[in-house]
Amino acid sequence: MKKYRLRTGIFNIFAILILFTIVSAKQALAAGASDYAIGADLSFLKAAEDNGVKFKDNGEAKHGLQIFKDHGYNWIRLRLFHNPANSRWPLPNNLEYTIASAKQAQERGYKFLLDFHYSDTWADPARQMVPEAWKDYSHKQLVDAVFEYTRDCIIAFREAGVLPDMVQIGNEVINGMLWPDGKLPEKWDNFAELVEAGISGVKEGGGESSRPKIMIQIEKVGDLEATKYFFDNLFARGVNCDVLGQSYYPWWHGSLLDMRDVLHFMAREYKKNIMLVEVAYCWRSTEYKDKPAPFPETPEGQRDFLDAVQQIMLSIPDGRGKGIFWWEPAVMPRPGGGGLRNRGMFDDDGNALPVIQVFDKYTRW
Repeated sequence: MKKYRLRTGIFNIFAILILFTIVSAKQALAAGASDYAIGADLSFLKAAEDNGVKFKDNGEAKHGLQIFKDHGYNWIRLRLFHNPANSRWPLPNNLEYTIASAKQAQERGYKFLLDFHYSDTWADPARQMVPEAWKDYSHKQLVDAVFEYTRDCIIAFREAGVLPDMVQIGNEVINGMLWPDGKLPEKWDNFAELVEAGISGVKEGGGESSRPKIMIQIEKVGDLEATKYFFDNLFARGVNCDVLGQSYYPWWHGSLLDMRDVLHFMAREYKKNIMLVEVAYCWRSTEYKDKPAPFPETPEGQRDFLDAVQQIMLSIPDGRGKGIFWWEPAVMPRPGGGGLRNRGMFDDDGNALPVIQVFDKYTRW
């Protein structure tokens, strides 16, 4: 009888330990999930839905943000142009529109990454045009303008109740920003002062109690030498940030192995968290018509691409891989198909494609 009681007691202890381990693991995973960004740049989503576009999941029409939420997405990225009315493209992404989009996301529990382009139009490695209102400014005037504009925008978001959780100072700034004043490699010191002005604007605009994290984004994830050159020069000038961002479009940036090697190097070298803040792949033949593709440009190939990228992010040393943002998965359809819709997560009838399910297995119990 004593042996039975002893064995029963031991069994109960083991049962408690096993239960405790399961509960602890679930809590840890839940905490990790909230820390890991399953994100999408949905800067055009509100405009599409305002124009009557319906997005559907399994044939059922829902608000686009709800569809992504149902598949584990927890972060939204929104771009901000200084005055998009000056752009030759019809771009809705002014301050008022972006605040409204952020409010829609906040209502559904999303975290929010704000992407300052510091231009009236697209800013990227090929173009970093000064806003029309600043075109005749000296370097000092530009530094002051970046600080004041950033501060005032962050104050506007804070007062609207949607202070960003993270802010990008510039978009894909591998070649600098606000050309020619902050163009790289010619104007490193100017560029660093402009970035510092943006960071200071975020700090002051965020107030005493809360400061959004700061991200610096480039797009050389397949090029270790260029990545090292950029961040070594930036940090040597005293600029600091919380998160290092990269873009990954394989037809421009190289293979999955190239991407893995650069991300692992960044984690080891700079000891900072890393995000792939723009990722995309096409679900129909677009970028690989004349060369072999790493994955078929099909709905299934698009899904497999994102799953492979996710596996690499999870392998980054010291848990430094902190998330992925798909670039523009929900946009207006274009007559005859094509355009950004080819990289999106919805077909021409607005139905969600298989790629939207990649994170289900990570977020569903």
